[in-house]
Amino acid sequence: MSFAVSALCAVAFAQAPTARDERYRIGFQDVLDVQVFRHPELNVKVPVNPDGRIYLYRLDKPVVAVCKTERELADDIMAAYKVSYLRDPQVTVTVAEQRSQSMAVIGAVEKPGSFYISRQLNLLQLIAMAGGPSKEAGTRVLVVRVGSNTDCKTDDDSQEQPSLMTFKIRDLQEGKQNLEMRPGDVVSVLKSDIIYVYGNVKKPGPVEVREPITLTQAIASAEGYTNATDKDSVRILRQKPDSLEREEIVVNLAAIESQKAKDPYLQPNDIVAVSKDKAKAILSGIGEGIKNGIPLIFSRGIPGL
Repeated sequence: MSFAVSALCAVAFAQAPTARDERYRIGFQDVLDVQVFRHPELNVKVPVNPDGRIYLYRLDKPVVAVCKTERELADDIMAAYKVSYLRDPQVTVTVAEQRSQSMAVIGAVEKPGSFYISRQLNLLQLIAMAGGPSKEAGTRVLVVRVGSNTDCKTDDDSQEQPSLMTFKIRDLQEGKQNLEMRPGDVVSVLKSDIIYVYGNVKKPGPVEVREPITLTQAIASAEGYTNATDKDSVRILRQKPDSLEREEIVVNLAAIESQKAKDPYLQPNDIVAVSKDKAKAILSGIGEGIKNGIPLIFSRGIPGL
């Protein structure tokens, strides 16, 4: 597919937000820049230790940093200095190097890898940071979201549902769609459309699709179902138009095989669930499988912004 990378980058970074993401939670190995107003001797760049704490000048005890926002940690440092050293300290904390939470870009891009980024970023911008889609790219981008890769749990995390979302590259270019990225997200620029077959089949996983495919053809591509299959209630999990949510379509596979019902055609990014698992567990399982399949070289990361 032909793609103007320079045009993509121009569009992406024209949309770059200026405000910092105050929801970001400090993680292990992050490097913090601590500034104390009118006390330059206390200014320091310090890494978060494996125990989650940082050590600062003139403080007898370390300060817990992990899982706090920059503002929350600054408040704690001000309180600590106020107890034993300064009358009215004013402190700012900035994550200078984000090393604990990453976003990955894989598939048909020029520079696949992991990116450690401490500012708000949308999908278009993240793809641009990976050099844009390569010549082998198809028409769609898949986003895998199963939650942050940090141990910190927030109210936002508890409300987040596992999801597999697809976007058309053209819609991203034209500004019709976009998505705010979150730590732990994996973006895959697909070479072809994908159908996922999950559950009681001999070879569960993604099926590449370059032409229309039916339900039974997808199951056959997964080498068929196992003997434990309940053929009366096979489900298709399908992303709703212009939405990140999925609907469930229940299909009677036995009726299809006996030619009492039509064999439905599938859509890109459909999930065929030959299983009684709930949708959340299915999405989480597929998402974790994709994340765990990322090459280990990505875990070393690429410096972000």
